[in-house]
Amino acid sequence: MSTPSKRLPKPVGLTVVAVVVLALLASLTYGGRTLYNAAFSAPDYSGTGTGTTVVQVHSGDSATTVGQTLVDDGVVKSVKAFTKAAKANPDYTKLQPGFYELHLKMAASQALGFLLDGKHRKRGRVTIPEGTPLASLVDRLVKDTELKRADVLAALGNPAVLGLPSYAGDKPEGFLFPATYDVEPGTAAVDALQMMTEKFSEVAGGLDLDSGAKAVGLTPYQAVIVASIIEKETAQPAERAKVARVVLNRLAKGMRLQLDSTLNYVLAERKARLSNEDISSKSPYNTYQHDGLPPTPIDSPGEAALTAALHPAAGNWLYFVTIDKAGHSLFTSNYQAFLTAKAKAQRDGVY
Repeated sequence: MSTPSKRLPKPVGLTVVAVVVLALLASLTYGGRTLYNAAFSAPDYSGTGTGTTVVQVHSGDSATTVGQTLVDDGVVKSVKAFTKAAKANPDYTKLQPGFYELHLKMAASQALGFLLDGKHRKRGRVTIPEGTPLASLVDRLVKDTELKRADVLAALGNPAVLGLPSYAGDKPEGFLFPATYDVEPGTAAVDALQMMTEKFSEVAGGLDLDSGAKAVGLTPYQAVIVASIIEKETAQPAERAKVARVVLNRLAKGMRLQLDSTLNYVLAERKARLSNEDISSKSPYNTYQHDGLPPTPIDSPGEAALTAALHPAAGNWLYFVTIDKAGHSLFTSNYQAFLTAKAKAQRDGVY
């Protein structure tokens, strides 16, 4: 006769099963949480960190790119921590390219705050507008970068190292091309200025400035002078080529240019209306008193002005005068029509 097998009482069996199930669930939960944390956690430092480092944010950098830069430079602990902070802060879209002084091992939110508060941005990006004279260009460099005025002036005083075109005659005015430049802290003044002359050469090459100047009866240097005059004489893009034509027509006829812009170049303060005393000045930039073009460019012309100098409009105009506050000009070959328009503009308070 067989011996009956021993069985656990039902309540005890159910308890064991329940314990096993709970253990499995706990294991799965722990493992799931571990996997989740590994996949979605954002390791981060706490506080504002210590020490200092300078990081660069480039134009167009995404939050991920900026985060990676900060990780590489030892500022934040993870890219995820920074992108999470950026996503939570609506001001992130206002982040500007440039150089920033941050601490090492910062909380991502703190690092973002430093990038956005404006206090930790180091000067390193400078914009030179079209038509900026050399003296004003130096002011901008000193204001917006870490460069020292003495160093910039010293570099300008040694033009042979600036990379100027051969026809510039070692005169930098007109050849420091107007554009936006990133000047990294520690950059030498010579290197910063070379960036500008290299940009000029690049643009001039694209325009074939040498051949274009010859085609309109100018030397390359004269073409740059004409372009610099165009920058100062009109704010209207459609009128640049007309101004170029007036200058060329007057030169061809042996007429003095009689341009306020050239004389204003050497005045202590720009004047909308020159006095008789101003017009009597003996300065070589006074085209009321001297024939031909001024001896140098009067500012840094941009690509549009250079293009206009090389491709003047067709016309027999000898005079032009601003006729409204928007900066539009009347172009004419009739001197009396010019005087009438000028008188009306002055009565209307245009200038």
